[in-house]
Amino acid sequence: MAKFDVIVLTDHRYLKDSDDPYKHNVFYEDELVVNALKSEGLIVDRKAWDDLEFDWSTTKAIMFRTTWDYFDRFNEFSEWLRFVAKQTKLLNSERLIRWNIDKHYLNDLKANKVHIPETEFIETGTEITLKELHNKLNWCDTVLKPCVSAAARHTYKLNPSNLSEHETIFAELIKSEAMMLQPFQHNIVSQGEISMMVFNGQFTHAILKKAKAGDFRVQDDFGGSVYDYSPTEAEIKFAEHAVTGCPELPLHARVDIFLDNDETLAVSELELIEPELWFRNHPNAANVLAKATKEKLTLF
Repeated sequence: MAKFDVIVLTDHRYLKDSDDPYKHNVFYEDELVVNALKSEGLIVDRKAWDDLEFDWSTTKAIMFRTTWDYFDRFNEFSEWLRFVAKQTKLLNSERLIRWNIDKHYLNDLKANKVHIPETEFIETGTEITLKELHNKLNWCDTVLKPCVSAAARHTYKLNPSNLSEHETIFAELIKSEAMMLQPFQHNIVSQGEISMMVFNGQFTHAILKKAKAGDFRVQDDFGGSVYDYSPTEAEIKFAEHAVTGCPELPLHARVDIFLDNDETLAVSELELIEPELWFRNHPNAANVLAKATKEKLTLF
């Protein structure tokens, strides 16, 4: 008999509240989720994913929330994921997590009629230069990044004047990992990127992320800013449609969207593993997630 209904997962840095504003926000948002789950009558606790003493078979499910060190410890996390999936149910599932880790998932979205920006995938070991790629595609301003990445790791803005200085790093990277190239999206700089929160297929709230002056990365790690945002009906329908392109419907998802260079709504990223969901901007969304979680547990 399981002792817990849900364990909410974080990493060891965020187990306790802190005077540091960033860490406090993480703790506060996780507390909103924990309390919302408890209000549904569920037995809940919060643990670091790498807790060596906890018996994961004592909970019906685990919910990935702020496991934000997973990418820095990817091999360890991947092994743990394989192990824990045999002990309990995962929210989102191991299948979705592994699918979402690799940006090749954008091809699956496209196949399921979800619009994505033009994307060229360069597979591991391909012998091609950046100059050859840009000539083949007839692209000028572009962004290069790994297919498996986080926090803008090895993300480069390219143009004809700086291609040569990036050839060496590209040649090294492509030896061991797949890369992707996309036309530079000018609207992300001028208008920003919209993050749409969708729980069990239902949109709850949105925020707008804007890059700081002179940068193109909207992440707050690079000085980006976040604003409350009221999306249009078209944007809501687009985000809810996007999650239907997944191999299975995610319990929680963040759909990052923008207007591409053709002024068409497109998915820049679909975050299903441990997305920041900005519950502090819309606390009631935690209750929506909790209700969806309770319903999900009845299926196990």
